[in-house]
Amino acid sequence: MPLGSLYIISAPSGAGKTSLISQLIKQDSTVKVAISHTTRPMRDGEENGKHYHFINSDNFKSKIKQNAFLEYAQVFGNYYGTSHQSIDHQLESNHDVILEIDWQGAQQVRKLRPDAISVFILPPSVKALEQRLYGRGQDAQSVIKTRLGQAREDMSHYHEFDYIVINDNFDTAIEDLASIFKCQRMKLTKQQQRHQDFLISITTSL
Repeated sequence: MPLGSLYIISAPSGAGKTSLISQLIKQDSTVKVAISHTTRPMRDGEENGKHYHFINSDNFKSKIKQNAFLEYAQVFGNYYGTSHQSIDHQLESNHDVILEIDWQGAQQVRKLRPDAISVFILPPSVKALEQRLYGRGQDAQSVIKTRLGQAREDMSHYHEFDYIVINDNFDTAIEDLASIFKCQRMKLTKQQQRHQDFLISITTSL
């Protein structure tokens, strides 16, 4: 059984999920992010195979028919999906693997991987979320309004997750997120795997 665990991290747009995950993997080399497939256009600074596997709609739909995805969803007119192969490879390398997906994808994953640990990132308020989206300067006002409407829908599903992290202060939020990963590693089953010889020795020597 792999030492690594599968994590689902979801959030409404603008809650700071990507920044929190980026900081977490900088300070913890055992945590990896699953690289998803997407049909959306590549943005400036992104690399194929590093940020996403960028493919066209026909190829994506073909993979759906092949049951290649652990989860997939259509968001803002584009498809996103995570393959079984990429997840299993990272878990077998004893890494904790993060699925950075929305609540719809999270529902799909729970059915196939009920052992997955789920975390939902929330902003401190709807007003703060609106300010963050406008502060990005990346999208037109009409797009931002659409994202705000979707964010309200996303946040209504917070109760489906195992853990909630409120991203008001970034440093506090990253500590909270990191503590979830550390707590999971201290569980009996994980410690029995990690320190099997030692734990057997102390019981047999009694």
